[in-house]
Amino acid sequence: MPQISQLAETFASQLFWLLVTFGLVFFVIGKGMLPKVMSTIDQRDQSVAGDLAAAEAARTAADQAEENWRIQENAAREAAQQRVAEARAKGVAAAEQTLAAGNAASDAKIAAAEAQIAGATSAAMAEIEDVAADAARDIVARLSGAEVTTAEAQQAVKAALNG
Repeated sequence: MPQISQLAETFASQLFWLLVTFGLVFFVIGKGMLPKVMSTIDQRDQSVAGDLAAAEAARTAADQAEENWRIQENAAREAAQQRVAEARAKGVAAAEQTLAAGNAASDAKIAAAEAQIAGATSAAMAEIEDVAADAARDIVARLSGAEVTTAEAQQAVKAALNG
């Protein structure tokens, strides 16, 4: 068979060209292109790692800023509540002071009115006693014909009113 006898000649030639092709591919791709691809991959990995580190730093900074904002917000809220409490206390104190002043004024008016009423009552009682004493003197004079002094009549009226 002639095909089998040619096999050694063609096999050596094919093996030679296979080795030349693989060598050429090895040097072109392995030594020329592969280092460029690997350097690009390394750069990409470094870029991704740098971006992740920057993102982590930004997240940490954002968390810190949020914490600072919360602290400031809580402090502002407490200050506002304290101001409201102070204003409420001042309002209550002012209302109590105004109420106390109004009560004092009304108490003074009531005391003055009571004093005026007491004075009017005393004056009316004195006038009633005087009228009663005059009436008693006139009645005694008409009924018995005896003369009673004003002092005696007033003393008798006072005894009758108190007794």
